Amino acid sequence: MEGNFKFEIISPEKIIFSENASMVTFPSYEGDMSILKNHISIITFLRPGIVKIEKDEKNTENFFIQEGTVEYFNDSLVILSSTAENIKNLSQEFIKTLSKDAEDKLLQKDITDHDRYMLNHKIDALKEIRV
Repeated sequence: MEGNFKFEIISPEKIIFSENASMVTFPSYEGDMSILKNHISIITFLRPGIVKIEKDEKNTENFFIQEGTVEYFNDSLVILSSTAENIKNLSQEFIKTLSKDAEDKLLQKDITDHDRYMLNHKIDALKEIRV
């Protein structure tokens, strides 16, 4: 389609997602960012959250991501992450386990501000997921 660009989510082991998209929204350190075709080139880091992929007006996919990097260049968006999981594949037990682990880590005395930032975003993103 005319307003689409190439989008991939890649882990060290495999390509997790590879299709054209009309818009992708992802959680960066700077805040949620949305990419449309012809966006300026960027490289940024991801914080925990939901990657929302609009393939067209009716088809969307969502991935939970805990960390990674993003690069957009020449109408090609690539997310590199070892933690991307399609929300359709997540179980309630998996979400509860991740939330509990994050909450337990927040209670530690020697936690850094960076870790606190990341854990709080992780907990907030997990609360958004409905399975």
